[in-house]
Amino acid sequence: MKKILEHLRKMGVNSKHLKFLNPNWYQAAVGGMWDEIGKLQFEFLIKEGLKPEHFLLDVGCGSLRGGVHFIRYLDRGRYYGIDMEESLLDAGKGILKKNKLGHKKPTLVEMSNFNLSSLGQDFDYALAQSLFTHLPLNSIIKCVMHIDKVLVKGGRFYATFFESSEGKKHLDPVMHPHTNGTEFATYFDRDPYHYDFETFKWVCEGTGLRVERIGEWGHPKDQKMMFFEMM
Repeated sequence: MKKILEHLRKMGVNSKHLKFLNPNWYQAAVGGMWDEIGKLQFEFLIKEGLKPEHFLLDVGCGSLRGGVHFIRYLDRGRYYGIDMEESLLDAGKGILKKNKLGHKKPTLVEMSNFNLSSLGQDFDYALAQSLFTHLPLNSIIKCVMHIDKVLVKGGRFYATFFESSEGKKHLDPVMHPHTNGTEFATYFDRDPYHYDFETFKWVCEGTGLRVERIGEWGHPKDQKMMFFEMM
C-alpha cells in the first residue's frame, strides 16, 4: 500500500483523494517517515539556534510533519507555514487540534506563488524541507527572490536538496542511498531533481543573500542541507 500511495503522489494525484485509500494519507502525501523526519528537522533547527521567541517560516509545510514540533516549541504566533495544497493544511489543522495546540495561534496559508511579503512578517529563520527536491530551477529562483524580501539581517533560510557533485555538465541520473538499504535516482530535468551546489551560489548573485553548504545532516534519503543568510 505504501508503494502504491507513493506512486499515486508522484503521478500527481491530489492529496485530498488519498484519504479514501489510507487514514494516514496526510503522512504518505508528504513522503512518509512522519515521526523520523519531523523530529529530525526540529532538532536540527534547535541546534542551529532557533529560540522560542524567533519567527519561523516553514515553506512547503504540508500537513505539519515538522510544524507540529515547531508550533509546540515556539512562542504564540511565531510560526508561519505555507503550502500549495489546502487539503494538507486542513490535515495539519486537525493535528493541531488533536495535540491541543490551537492556543499557539500559528499562521497557515495556502500559497503557490511564494508571495511571502503578503504575510506581513519578517523572519529570523525559514525552512524548506524536501521542497527544492521537487522544484525546477526557475521555481527555486522565485522562492529565493521572495525569501530575500522577508529575512531579517542575519536571518537564515535552511533548505534541503539532492546533490550532484559532478557539476552542471553531468546530465545523467544520480543514484542516492536510502537508510533502508535501497538506492533511488534523481534527475537533472525532472522530479526528483538534483543540483550542484554552485548553482545556488549563482542564484544568490545580485541579492542580499549568501549561501553556505552544510551537507550531511542525517536525512534518511540522502538530502543535503544548505542555508541562505541575509547579509
